[in-house]
Amino acid sequence: MAASELIGKYNVPGPRYTSYPTVPYWDENTFSTNHWKTSFIRSFKESNHSEGISLYIHLPFCESLCTFCGCNKRITKNHSVEDPYINSVLKEWELYTELFPAKPVIKEIHLGGGTPTFFSPENLKLLIDGIFEKAVRSQKFEMSFEGHPNNTTKRHLEILARLGFSRVSYGVQDYNLSVQKAIHRIQPFEHVKNATDMAREAGFSSIGHDIIFGLPFQTEAHIVHTIEKTKELMPDRIAFYSYAHVPWIKGNGQRGFSDANLPTADEKRSQYETGKKMLLEAGYVEIGMDHFALVTDSLYESVVSRNVHRNFMGYTSSKTKLMIGLGISSISDSWYGFAQNVKTVEEYQNLINKEILPVFKGHILDNEDLVIRRHILNIMCKLETSWYSRDRFFDGLPEVLVSLMEMQNDGLLEIDSNYIKVTEKGRPFVRNICMAFDRRMQRKKAEGQLFSMTV
Repeated sequence: MAASELIGKYNVPGPRYTSYPTVPYWDENTFSTNHWKTSFIRSFKESNHSEGISLYIHLPFCESLCTFCGCNKRITKNHSVEDPYINSVLKEWELYTELFPAKPVIKEIHLGGGTPTFFSPENLKLLIDGIFEKAVRSQKFEMSFEGHPNNTTKRHLEILARLGFSRVSYGVQDYNLSVQKAIHRIQPFEHVKNATDMAREAGFSSIGHDIIFGLPFQTEAHIVHTIEKTKELMPDRIAFYSYAHVPWIKGNGQRGFSDANLPTADEKRSQYETGKKMLLEAGYVEIGMDHFALVTDSLYESVVSRNVHRNFMGYTSSKTKLMIGLGISSISDSWYGFAQNVKTVEEYQNLINKEILPVFKGHILDNEDLVIRRHILNIMCKLETSWYSRDRFFDGLPEVLVSLMEMQNDGLLEIDSNYIKVTEKGRPFVRNICMAFDRRMQRKKAEGQLFSMTV
């Protein structure tokens, strides 16, 4: 079957599977904050000393709205919001540390947003110092942050490097002015080059660039130009992913353009294939879905050692069973359960001031969830999964395999008696393959479209 026919056949709404079950299919009726506490304490006891824990800290403020973005953010130029927000995050962290039966060992911290570099370098230092007042570093720890090329300063990078940060990811998106105007993200190549050079000078060992295809008014020629400029800088990692058009999500600014302004599915796939070919020719290795790395980067090394992991932060070379999310809308993951914080700054700070964990919904995984989660994680990270042992089998597996037969006939995967493996042809459709395992989604019919298109 031709590529265009495959796109037409499999281009349906689907999750990106940074978790299983995905958020719309969490069972909130059986969830409670007490269940969540039991879940993360169990995980902490099992893994704190052996592998440590991870922290994701959501810093939501941005000075202007990027209309392609679907993240939870607060637009403001008022920097007086920095101090009270950091104080609230540190109070939330204290609420968790009071529940841990021992001092937490931190293996990984990631600052996401919003725009983490909205905050002053001094306030970011206060945040990290405050976290480690009640924790210790793992012998192998890694800290990373998302930087905006327009406002990441030399002082940001120097202070964060001294604190132990070694990775930074810059949102590039596209270097063409017409596309930048459409998504309200004007940043010249010189800004990205300057931010990249400063990070290298500060001692950062891994610098990532995020590039998006399928943006409004974007063409294949735009992709070629953006990749050519990227090759001049040779970042260690590249996230080259599809624009997620989800205008129904409140406050994301995507109502400013319509479907008619977007590339078609065939055009998007052509953009991706062209960009992928250019990246591979430049020496990058494709990792999982939509990610590329140089062979000198730790993400590539984790693929070789088969330790690459995927969670709400995307692909990571650092795996922990327990990840605590701090800040508004952050999602925590104990492996046995998920919990999401409230989504507004005001409600978050109000609960924190009352010394209440700001969790408003979540999901506790049952035995089937845990098995399926492992299969989906294997497919997303290793492009294969197996059920040689009984603990990898679940009652619905025969039905899943039957549903995958058509994909096998289309050359997207290989099915054996005890395993499946995604083919090179099937890489663009890995989300569709995972959807066959998604029993929660199959049992509950969605009301309206919940996800972006898979292609």
